[in-house]
Amino acid sequence: MNAYADASLLGSLYIADANSARASAKITKAQLPLLVSSLSEVELTNALSLWVFRKRISVLEARSAFELFEKDVAEGVFLLRSVPANAYERARHIAQTQTPLLGTRSLDLLHVACAQSLQATRFYTFDARQAKLAEAEGLELA
Repeated sequence: MNAYADASLLGSLYIADANSARASAKITKAQLPLLVSSLSEVELTNALSLWVFRKRISVLEARSAFELFEKDVAEGVFLLRSVPANAYERARHIAQTQTPLLGTRSLDLLHVACAQSLQATRFYTFDARQAKLAEAEGLELA
C-alpha cells in the first residue's frame, strides 16, 4: 500500500507546531517510504521561508530543518517524486467535480491528484479541507 504525505505533515515534522507530536506518531506507525511530490518539497521550502520572514525561526533553523528533510529522503523515509504530467489533468477533473461541492483550493487539488497519479491509496495531511477532498476522491486518510 502506497501512502502520500502532503506539506502540512512535513512542516509539522521539521518545525515544532501544534501537530508535531501527531506527525511523529504517524511517521513511527507508517509503512515507509511515504511518497512526497516536488510540490510538497516546494511548499515545505516556502513554509520554512515564511517562518523566517515572520521571525518564528532563524535562517539557520530553516536550513537545518530542510537538511533533515533531505536526510530523510536519502535514508528512505520519503520517496520524492516529480509531479506526474497527468496530475494536472486529474486536478482539472477534480476541480470540475469536487470544487463546486467542497470549495477546494488549487494546491489541494494538485496534492490529491499527485497522490492518485503516484498510485497512493492513503493520504497524510493535517489540512481539514484537503482531507475532505482526499476522502471524496477515494483515498484513505492516515
